[in-house]
Amino acid sequence: MSPRIVAAVTVRVLTQLRRDHRTLAMLLVVPTLLVALLWWMFEDAGPVFDRIGPALLALFPFIIMFLVTSVTTLRERSSGTLERLLAMPMGKLDFLLGYALAFGLVAAVQSGLAVAVGVGLLDLDIRGPVWLLGVVAVVDAVLGTALGLFVSAFAQTEFQAVQFMPVVVIPQILLCGLLIARDQLPDVLNAISDALPLSYAVDAMQELTRTTRTGDVWADLAVVTAFVVGGLAMGAATLRRRTP
Repeated sequence: MSPRIVAAVTVRVLTQLRRDHRTLAMLLVVPTLLVALLWWMFEDAGPVFDRIGPALLALFPFIIMFLVTSVTTLRERSSGTLERLLAMPMGKLDFLLGYALAFGLVAAVQSGLAVAVGVGLLDLDIRGPVWLLGVVAVVDAVLGTALGLFVSAFAQTEFQAVQFMPVVVIPQILLCGLLIARDQLPDVLNAISDALPLSYAVDAMQELTRTTRTGDVWADLAVVTAFVVGGLAMGAATLRRRTP
């Protein structure tokens, strides 16, 4: 791995995003708008938004980063760009780390906006440090990036990349504790939930609404970070130069 090459890939991806205004708007604006929409829906429903709001700050960046990354990486491969890049003195890990770093920087801005709107304008009740809420949101968005990079290796078209949503993303949404507390799930589903990274991201977010103690939050964050590293490693192992 070369830090110089990783930095070059990062700059290249950020430059592409800056020129793609629609994708940039989707990455930066849509999560905040969705959080505001949910607040509006539950405005007269008591403390519902305070209960689900933190989980939404974990879900929306994860979903959007997964979609954008999987489609963007597949486009690089199907257009032949990835093959030309890997013909240069650049390894697969350099490529993946550059992408992860670029989208991680975008995720920092994305999560900062969502947290600022959720806590500052929509009065989301957070007892723990607000900055730590932002850190969890950023790591969760990077998780979506890592999984998107990984699954893109198994798709041949952009439509196929989107088809991984029901397999990779939706089960995590259903079992992460947003709809029902994880300890109330049937034993088998609870065990499956324990093996899914989004469960720990949501646990960390919800913990910040209940207490000022951050020990459990850091433990959950470490688990999510481990999944990020694992996703990037699997992505490097399965990344193909081109689409057949």
